[in-house]
Amino acid sequence: MKIISSELEKIAGIISQYPQINLEEIAFVGRSNVGKSSFINAFLNRKNLARTSSKPGKTRTVNFYNVNNDFRLVDLPGYGYAKVSKSEKEKWKEIIETYLSNRENLLEVILIVDIRHAPSKEDVIMYNWLLEYGFTGYVIATKMDKISKGRLNKHIKIIKETLKIKDSNLILPFSSESKSNLEKIHQRIENILSCE
Repeated sequence: MKIISSELEKIAGIISQYPQINLEEIAFVGRSNVGKSSFINAFLNRKNLARTSSKPGKTRTVNFYNVNNDFRLVDLPGYGYAKVSKSEKEKWKEIIETYLSNRENLLEVILIVDIRHAPSKEDVIMYNWLLEYGFTGYVIATKMDKISKGRLNKHIKIIKETLKIKDSNLILPFSSESKSNLEKIHQRIENILSCE
């Protein structure tokens, strides 16, 4: 996949702010501070298009990135950050649910987890929720550069068992630093887009 152009097309807090459904969309969801913005920047080969923050839970909107005027990557709000109120957590849940329920041009939602840690209770709930919506169950495991190569399979096994994933090929380890497996993820996204 060659990224010729990419731009932040829309930042939406409510459904009326979403862009038209003229392009297919692939969305990414994950806990706060899991490296979603860094992944999107690496995927698009841009440094600061998706804003990263040292303060978890910064994304409280649905962010639509137009890629090649061909499809959109969609960044959903991070969930599971402990230091926010229950009402704030409910708001994030509502934003995610509204998006998932109302986009007929949505092809796939991919869960992003941190490879260093076992998926949390919220990750398990989110993953099962995505399966119930009929999505494939792809997982991108970020920050693979933070663990040794010898421990990679052990960490993948923990993710697989925690989320009850039957096929290890659904788990894609990734590093935003070294861009490890970026080509493989580009290919997977291309396959998702060409299947429609």
